[in-house]
Amino acid sequence: MSERRRLTTLETVHENRSWLFTIRDQYGEPDEAILVPCGDGVEAWINRCTHEAQRFDTGRGAAMRDGQIICPKHGSMFDSCSGYCDNGEAADTTLPAVDVSVDDGVVYLTDDTVTFAHEGGIDEGDDGDDDDGPASTSHIGF
Repeated sequence: MSERRRLTTLETVHENRSWLFTIRDQYGEPDEAILVPCGDGVEAWINRCTHEAQRFDTGRGAAMRDGQIICPKHGSMFDSCSGYCDNGEAADTTLPAVDVSVDDGVVYLTDDTVTFAHEGGIDEGDDGDDDDGPASTSHIGF
């Protein structure tokens, strides 16, 4: 098992309803994951609906209701503890899990198949580019 990586606190996840972070797979490709409350603990899932790869959390927190993560596009609801969806366009699918553990109120990434890149979404990386738009030499902004 690889070394665990501190992510955040259990309290933060429960207060904010979700916590977005970026991971890298074995090939170095980035992906997003979210921590969500599950009973008194937390679970981590890849940050996209199984139906159309719609992001649950775009940087403002995932929509949640009654222990379920809600897809903002079609309304499919995924159980925050099992990742399973029994309704809507994503029915009978399960979110890909990311292994985490909790020790003394601190959440750690323990998944051997990914590495932690940074807190926040892929676009919030520390690549040195603070501009939110595409690179361009044009003086016109949108």
